[in-house]
Amino acid sequence: VQLQASGGGLVQAGGSLRLSCAASGRTFSSTHGGWFRQVPGKEREFVAAINYRGGGTYYADSVKGRFTISRDFAKNTVYLEMNSLTPEDTAVYYCAGDRVWGQLLTMTAVDYWGKGTQVTVSS
Repeated sequence: VQLQASGGGLVQAGGSLRLSCAASGRTFSSTHGGWFRQVPGKEREFVAAINYRGGGTYYADSVKGRFTISRDFAKNTVYLEMNSLTPEDTAVYYCAGDRVWGQLLTMTAVDYWGKGTQVTVSS
């Protein structure tokens, strides 16, 4: 499975962006999907995850109520809708996939990583 993240950009505080993570390979439909972010000099952190069926989601407290993760099985894509963005959301965002839910949430030996997409929120 290969993952390709897109949709990043520059947005003003309070604005919105939608990130997309397009996957190649049929096995992604049986893989949990997630989004993570990293700021230079800091560790990569968990943002949101969605289970392989698309029926269960989990969010970091810092984004709960503002971000929504979803997936489109027909397009083999996982999305991250980000609203009410703040400068603290500025980071490189990465999508990932793993067959084990716990491994995805804890970034433990994650099966698949996509290249990052930069999100910059100006004040």
